[in-house]
Amino acid sequence: MLEAKVQEAWRVLRIQSELVDGTDKLLKLGVAVTVFGGARLDSTNRYYHEAQLLGQLLGEENIPVITGGGPGIMEGANRGCFATPTPSVGLNIDLPFEQTPNPYQDIALDFRYFFVRKYLFVKHAVGFVIFPGGFGTMDELFEALTLVQTRKVPPFPIILVGKSFWQGLLEWMQQRMLAEGCLSAADLNLFELVDSANDAAQIILKHIRMGEFAVEE
Repeated sequence: MLEAKVQEAWRVLRIQSELVDGTDKLLKLGVAVTVFGGARLDSTNRYYHEAQLLGQLLGEENIPVITGGGPGIMEGANRGCFATPTPSVGLNIDLPFEQTPNPYQDIALDFRYFFVRKYLFVKHAVGFVIFPGGFGTMDELFEALTLVQTRKVPPFPIILVGKSFWQGLLEWMQQRMLAEGCLSAADLNLFELVDSANDAAQIILKHIRMGEFAVEE
């Protein structure tokens, strides 16, 4: 019993250490945009190039980009921002597969715990841009929607890039979740569906210029 308590105490300290270290290293970042998407979509995929363009467009406007730091869409977004003077940030995590840190990070942090990493994805975000991806991407999308829906964070743009990819999910939300009373019609207005990095960047820039944001304390 004592050994179990000691192990749990060390776990709490590791979590606290990750949180304090991550918060400290991103303290001067200011507002940023968090980009999510599949690790398996490499540089031969059109969404990789859209993510790269988005990173570049935001970087040129002095808006840092935060990703999960891995390959695929994350690499594309980091790569685009890395080519500008604006910080490109990767919040890497230890996983048994797929998560190899990409080389396009000015600030690279390593995490053991998903929930600490998720907190930092949100803390500086004035927008989430979400490209096609798998379970991890869906998790990040629905967590963002839940946080905004429940007003645990100030409203910010949640932008889905790739109409052909996301349309089926939107239709399912309408035909199942909305029709069966699991959502309100207003909930379907919490996100926007676009087809290009340019469209996503314009939504983010309009949001920032209107001052419709507050960084999580």
